Amino acid sequence: MVTRTERPTDNRRDWHNLRSMLPFLWEYRGRALFALACLIFSKVANVGVPVVLKDIVDTLQGKPEQVLILPVILLLGYGALRLASALFNELRDTVFARVRYHAMRKLSVRVFEHLHNLSLRFHLERKTGAISRDLERGTASVSTLMNFMVFSIIPIAVEFTLVAFILLGNYSPVFALITFATVAVYVLFTVKITEWRMDHRHQMNRLDSQSSNQAVDSLINYETVKYFNNETLELQRYDRTLGEWEETAVKSQTSMSILNFGQSSIIAIGVTFIMFFAANAVVQGEMSIGDLVMVNAFLLQLFLPLGTLGIVYRQVKYTLADMDMVFRLLETPQEVKDSATASELQVTRGEIRFEAVDFGYQPERPILHGVSFSVPSGAKLAVVGHSGAGKSTLSRLLFRFYDVTGGRILIDGQDIAQVSQASLRRAIGIVPQDTVLFNDSIRYNLQYGNPQASQVDIERAAKMAHIFDFIESLPEGWETMVGERGLKLSGGEKQRVAIARAILKQPPILIFDEATSSLDSATEQAIQHTLHEVAGHYTTLMIAHRLSTIVDADQILVLDQGRVVEQGNHATLLALQGLYARMWELQLHDDSR
Repeated sequence: MVTRTERPTDNRRDWHNLRSMLPFLWEYRGRALFALACLIFSKVANVGVPVVLKDIVDTLQGKPEQVLILPVILLLGYGALRLASALFNELRDTVFARVRYHAMRKLSVRVFEHLHNLSLRFHLERKTGAISRDLERGTASVSTLMNFMVFSIIPIAVEFTLVAFILLGNYSPVFALITFATVAVYVLFTVKITEWRMDHRHQMNRLDSQSSNQAVDSLINYETVKYFNNETLELQRYDRTLGEWEETAVKSQTSMSILNFGQSSIIAIGVTFIMFFAANAVVQGEMSIGDLVMVNAFLLQLFLPLGTLGIVYRQVKYTLADMDMVFRLLETPQEVKDSATASELQVTRGEIRFEAVDFGYQPERPILHGVSFSVPSGAKLAVVGHSGAGKSTLSRLLFRFYDVTGGRILIDGQDIAQVSQASLRRAIGIVPQDTVLFNDSIRYNLQYGNPQASQVDIERAAKMAHIFDFIESLPEGWETMVGERGLKLSGGEKQRVAIARAILKQPPILIFDEATSSLDSATEQAIQHTLHEVAGHYTTLMIAHRLSTIVDADQILVLDQGRVVEQGNHATLLALQGLYARMWELQLHDDSR
């Protein structure tokens, strides 16, 4: 259970989050101030209505000759004040709309940018459904909070101040005292009970995000669910979480009923006391009927919106809880950051050098141990080894998805830790083993390698990747939708899209991470010819599982448990009769079966 000290929306976090929201409002601060001015004018007009009503009532009880003149003027004033109140209210809404929605937009973009800047480690560990839900609630909470502040909390405070000023200035202090006491007890009761109820809200948020994540995760892995016939298991897991959410929601609603009854009781008692004293003052001749009407009107104007204050306070607390999720996400530190003096990577030759590189995803589990090698400009170096040897880790380090824990990586003599990540990644293209595509058209996914590429360039890259004819044969051609994560395409088709995309980028350095693992033999031979042709123009790092795909490499690096154990070309390594030779014999044996 979340304790009071651990609660993510304690007072310090609330104020911290409110301060964090201010930069998103600053751009339209003029509009916000004007909306605030409209709010004050509206409440001044609103408070003026009972004052004029008092004069109307008192005049109607006055001298007959005044009845024909003054009520007409006062009635016109009464209508003008009501009109002014409505006008300034609507003007406030219109002016403040831009402030609210712009803040939502800026916060959404800021969070989206920050998510892209977080490390690969964060995204490997993230729960997509939960993050999506937290982001949705959090950005909406900014609009909701500003809505409550401008349309509920500040108006109530302004109106309360004006009413208190009139009561203290014109009537016995007992009226102001009862009003202040009622409001103070009401606010104190609301705050205390709502704080008690917040545990239920936090629990509901957690279970809501958890159920959303389970649903998204299950649908993303639709095929796996079907493979193992586990629809019932998924439904049970989802229903179990929603069952816990249901129980928490019922407790929350029950406690809210207790809160609502308590608030209504406090208001009823306060109004009864004030009306008793007001009626008594009229009987004693200390107040007129108009004064009684005015005090009654003030109470209606004050306590009716005050009756919603409990709802507003609860919603503000809930909103702050939702907002806290987003600001905590924004506070998640970047694991890999550009240094303050980071320069642009200048690639002239495209030479890669690893110098005594150590790395581990966790400190207690090192992956690479003193790995050193170089790839000369325009050369092709292949990396082979058993699963878990650290092959794919090399490409992740070269892209600087992680920082090395020891040693350094150089491109044309420049330490990649000292250059900007953007310039580094512009210089490298990759064909990954597991190609994931956007749920968009084939054209969009191909052009992603170079958004400025022309149709001629796209078609040329598609022909080089041997996917042009396939695209042309589709009923919708280049506009064919590939489905979520590219599920409408086969593994081989997705890899050919990835190859075309890398070719279209035209970087000086290319990485092929088992780039033909999903291809049939005929297509693999065609692609190998293409890769050989493409690699001739670039510095190429090939990570391979099938050794037949890298026999023409200039150098082959053999990794075993994160260490370089052999290095040389294909013939040299076979002559060594070491690990590479054993792997070669094993694959030949498997291919012949």
